[in-house]
Amino acid sequence: MAEIIDETIETSEDTQKGKFLTFSVGKEAYGIEIKFVTEIIGIQEITEVPELPDYVKGIINLRGKIIPVIDVRLRFRKEPKQYNDRTCIVVINIKETTVGLIVDNVAEVINIDDSNIVPPPQIKAGFHNRYVRGIGKVGNEVKLLLDCDKLLNDDELDKIAEIV
Repeated sequence: MAEIIDETIETSEDTQKGKFLTFSVGKEAYGIEIKFVTEIIGIQEITEVPELPDYVKGIINLRGKIIPVIDVRLRFRKEPKQYNDRTCIVVINIKETTVGLIVDNVAEVINIDDSNIVPPPQIKAGFHNRYVRGIGKVGNEVKLLLDCDKLLNDDELDKIAEIV
């Protein structure tokens, strides 16, 4: 993990196809398309901003750029957890807005072929199913593949954009 912290991920479109950054939140393993990821940083001081949803923890100053950060645990309605040395911020771009995702820990970048990705079940049991675009089968494990464009709706993005 230490090798990818503070390292900018730069690759072309072709080499990004099928590549996912995997991370965990609680007991679940998630994946996010690498094309959305700009970098991974360790947890740092977050400045709280009033009148934002509880899952938006505030803003950080990343090399002079103000970035809102979202606690993925709270976004998925999981129990809050104290941040530790494994907690990371995955910096992503959603619809031309840079956002930091606070995750429990980052695992690795893996390849998942389209043939190993199935749509999520159509049951309404899990609240965060709307954020899951597919389920990646990796050996005996499954990774919930997030749809970055659905992590925040347009109203939420507009509200966040106003503060930065």
